[in-house]
Amino acid sequence: MASVNNLAAQINQALQIYGTFVNGEVLEIAEEVAKDAAKELKSAGNFKDRTGDYRKGWEAIKNDRAWIVRNKTDYQLTHLLEKGHAKRNGGRTKKYVHIKPVERTAIEDFESKVRSRL
Repeated sequence: MASVNNLAAQINQALQIYGTFVNGEVLEIAEEVAKDAAKELKSAGNFKDRTGDYRKGWEAIKNDRAWIVRNKTDYQLTHLLEKGHAKRNGGRTKKYVHIKPVERTAIEDFESKVRSRL
């Protein structure tokens, strides 16, 4: 009976070591993908020729246990540019879809890197 308890303890210890390894790898991959996404948004299609603060304001920051890609200069402008908005005298503004493609790429990169490293 002692060998069964010993086996269970060894399996538990191995799972804890593996869990720590997986957690470290996932956090490292998340940081890498978030920084790449922020860099890609800084040079994203429709805003490549613009030199304003909005384009330069993309950054990747760590919030508790998650990495966030955000625009530090004007967070409200991201939604208005991505989705378009109503004009004062009627009609709508042009959409500048620049976040969604980068988001898709980041998700695919994250998934493929996790699969390849683990």
